[in-house]
Amino acid sequence: MSPKRLYRALAFAEAVTWTILIAAMILKYAAGVEWAVLVGGSIHGFVFLSYALTAVIVGVNQRWNLGRIAFAVLTAIVPYATIPFDLWLVRKGHLEGDWRREKTDHPADSNWVNGLLRWFLARPVLLISLAVVGIVVVFAGLLVIGPPGGREA
Repeated sequence: MSPKRLYRALAFAEAVTWTILIAAMILKYAAGVEWAVLVGGSIHGFVFLSYALTAVIVGVNQRWNLGRIAFAVLTAIVPYATIPFDLWLVRKGHLEGDWRREKTDHPADSNWVNGLLRWFLARPVLLISLAVVGIVVVFAGLLVIGPPGGREA
């Protein structure tokens, strides 16, 4: 799967889970279906974390600057904002190119972040495994902390 395809899939999934969360909130406050927000919020939270990690990995691979990577992650906070940002990235060509598994003459390829990315890209099973475990650990930690606004929100 190319960086473009991975990023676009997660950007779309993140927007879809906003719909799930909003529908769950309507069910909770309009119909008293309390568990809907727990389910919808959990789905959205997991996909949010997955999108954020994907934005960082793809951003480093595509040599985005730190501001663009941070903005990509921040778009997930605003409902549906990942979609127009994704379209902008495509229009500007910021998602073009394959995974960078080899060092080139580009100055960015000499830093440790790009070296680490290339090392992990050479071991995709390890990268995917660590990504899933990392997301699950962060997700579990956030569940322990509780939802935004507290448990009674």
